Amino acid sequence: MVVQAYILIQTDVGKAAEVAAAIAEIKGVTLAEDVTGPYDVIVRAEASNVDELGRLVVAKVQGVDGITRTLTCPVVHI
Repeated sequence: MVVQAYILIQTDVGKAAEVAAAIAEIKGVTLAEDVTGPYDVIVRAEASNVDELGRLVVAKVQGVDGITRTLTCPVVHI
C-alpha cells in the first residue's frame, strides 16, 4: 500500500523555484512545482505508510530553507 499526499507550501518572497528544486531531490517526492496563487509550491509525495509520510514531511520537506508554511493534504480513496 502506498500513502500519498499533496503538500501546499508558502515560501519567502522570490524563493519558490529554489524551494521546488530542493524538494524535488527528496526521496519520496514524486512532483514539486512552483506555481502562482495562494501557495508558491505544490508537492506530491508518497510513502509506504502514514508514519513514514509524516516523517518525510516534518523531517525533510519542512526542513528546506525558504519555507514559511506548509499544508499537507493526504489523498483519500473512499
